Amino acid sequence: MRKAQIERSTTETRIAVEIDLDGSGNYDCHTGVGFFDHMLEQLARHSLIDMTVRAEGDLHIDDHHTVEDTGIALGQALMRALADKRGIRRYGACLLPMDDTLVRAALDLSARPWLAWDVEFPTQKIGSFDTELVREFFQALSTHGGITLHVDALRGINSHHIAEAAFKAVARALREAVEPDPRKSDAIPSTKGAL
Repeated sequence: MRKAQIERSTTETRIAVEIDLDGSGNYDCHTGVGFFDHMLEQLARHSLIDMTVRAEGDLHIDDHHTVEDTGIALGQALMRALADKRGIRRYGACLLPMDDTLVRAALDLSARPWLAWDVEFPTQKIGSFDTELVREFFQALSTHGGITLHVDALRGINSHHIAEAAFKAVARALREAVEPDPRKSDAIPSTKGAL
């Protein structure tokens, strides 16, 4: 049962996350931040990870704490659902085209968090959403999920497309990495014997 639930409560946010790594990409995401909900739905749909997210945050200040803390909770849920990571493929990569945009994502579920981020947005906002929060989300996800994550926007002129392509590319890479490896379903994918 590769499932996990995480609840995170601070003076700034209250987050509840539930994931199923062996789902079909079903989602039910309500954070109070419309564009972010749309991105989380892309993450669930294209990773095939069932995802329920409930967030209440200090949106009267801005969206930052809600976005970052959701990334923290999702990373923690991913770590818990993967347990000792026995039988997974571990690595995943995707080169994702979306209209004017081409984004490359590659990741390793190594338990060694690292974010390499080479993504520039031509605008500071997508509607009312700060584009800098896309990086903040992936920083929190990689740190608390123990993910080595590289994301590069190779081209793109539309900020919405760039953000969406980044979420979809990471989702597809994550889908590949968490999948059971039929050739080594009983092994931890490391010569160290632990991840």
